Amino acid sequence: MSLEQTWRWFGPRDPIRLSDIRQTGATGIVTALHQIPVGEIWGEDDIRARQRMIEAAGLRWSVVESLPVHENIKKRQGNFRQLIDHYRISLANLGACGIDTVCYNFMPVLDWSRTNLGLRAADGSLASGFDPVAMAVFDLFLLKRPHAEGDYSPEQIAAARAWLDASSQTERDHLVEAILMGLPGSGEAFTTEVLLTELSQYREIGAETLRENLFAFIAEVLPAAMEAGINLAIHPDDPPMPLLGLPRIVSTKSDLSRFLEANPETANGLTYCTGSLGAGRYNDVVDMAGSFADRIHFIHLRNVRRDGRGGFTEVNHLEGDGDLYRVMSILVEEQERRIAAGRPDRRMPMRPDHGPLMQVDNERGHFYPGYSLLGRMKALAELRGLEVAIRRAGNRG
Repeated sequence: MSLEQTWRWFGPRDPIRLSDIRQTGATGIVTALHQIPVGEIWGEDDIRARQRMIEAAGLRWSVVESLPVHENIKKRQGNFRQLIDHYRISLANLGACGIDTVCYNFMPVLDWSRTNLGLRAADGSLASGFDPVAMAVFDLFLLKRPHAEGDYSPEQIAAARAWLDASSQTERDHLVEAILMGLPGSGEAFTTEVLLTELSQYREIGAETLRENLFAFIAEVLPAAMEAGINLAIHPDDPPMPLLGLPRIVSTKSDLSRFLEANPETANGLTYCTGSLGAGRYNDVVDMAGSFADRIHFIHLRNVRRDGRGGFTEVNHLEGDGDLYRVMSILVEEQERRIAAGRPDRRMPMRPDHGPLMQVDNERGHFYPGYSLLGRMKALAELRGLEVAIRRAGNRG
């Protein structure tokens, strides 16, 4: 048995077809019902219709990514109790359809952030990256968030001013576009005006309040998930650092420990993302994989190269600062433990997370950043080969 090889697919509007995915060697599909507004119930009929589409292509719907958490739940404001009821019903419907893994996140407002979506690598392919100076430029001078200067040192403000003065209007436009990129699959994007409004609603919500809200949410939905036979897998913050005055609570080893200890049922677990966690300068992805292996329900494998000042660039999967050989060894060993223990969650679905945009993909059409066909197929082939080599060598180091 190997880790289940899966592929993120954004539904019928995705330029990558299910028949393409089957030819990559992946057997499981990771997707969501992006057409349903956040907070509304996922009905059984809609879930089964998507399942039939996937199964007709010879694949299976392995993981939901994501069943989004409405902002009112994160803030525990407005109609949050009704939204939690909707979440429970959606979990029950997914379980009735045999889907047993649900990925979600608790990041306020923005699901992820990059400042550049077209960094050119030495081989000519394109990747994304994050520059804290560019983010400060956006926050201070382009978004003009009220009181933002209080979140930066004089040195950071001076560096941002220098970046702004040296930049062209095109560079500034690209920066705004990158940061405001919408939720994958939704076709939506923020405007700066909408973003400012959303940010203002978190002005009085600090990290501890947000953490309490997360723990409360899990306590309220976990029983429904367990009854439905579903493992919940929270995705870490991306990147794992405060942005735009928003708190981050799923960024470090300590964060993950507190989260898992607050609700110690096995069904309350992690989406282990080596790229998101690896972007944190103090995070050791190998150590964290070993520490939390038995609570990992879904695996995102990618790599980054940190620049030493809070920034990073996404790089090829077997390069960068994350030792994916050692991470894969830990995951292989964990799967063997689960098989020996008779655990039902032995599949351990894994997907190649992000991939470079290669020239031939660029010529084919528009792909969501990080979600090209050939870049991810290359990554899956590398990860598959790495896993096979580890298993055949019997090496767990």
